[in-house]
Amino acid sequence: MLAFWRDGFKETSVKALSERLGITRSSFYNAFVSQEAMFLEALDRYLSRSPDHAMADSAPEGSVCTLISETFRQICATLAADPDAKGCLAVNSVGALCNVDEALGPKVAAVMIERLQRIENLLKLAIVRGELPADTDVKATALALKTLLVGLNTMAKVLPDRSELWPAARAALFALGVFR
Repeated sequence: MLAFWRDGFKETSVKALSERLGITRSSFYNAFVSQEAMFLEALDRYLSRSPDHAMADSAPEGSVCTLISETFRQICATLAADPDAKGCLAVNSVGALCNVDEALGPKVAAVMIERLQRIENLLKLAIVRGELPADTDVKATALALKTLLVGLNTMAKVLPDRSELWPAARAALFALGVFR
């Protein structure tokens, strides 16, 4: 996972992966079938541990807006704590694979759309619970939140300092009406 995250799919060869794992190329193909299959497995593993995974719960017990705010706070802290400023594997993969790689691009895009839909569902729940006004534009707000997440991951490569990332995120969350 780290090789794909650090170097990207295109720059991570089967030869390099085999050497890193200490196995032959034939053993690599026996174990993982292909570089693409290994990448998808690594991406899935990454997503299950990423800071925004906290928003995967479709019916959190507490405040939805607090969950969103705390998730973004954690994302900023995680990004700032990474000395290599790798950003997010999924976000990095969008730029590298979507509209470029016919096999992996649509799969990476589907991950991003699914994560966007999770945010939409959380916002709908926040409306039902009275945390957000009934006239909240759920689609636009969800897309703005996802765009904020993508932007934070990109800016963390330039400004990997939580003291700069979190105030920017907090201002955006406040402007969107979800900061708690």
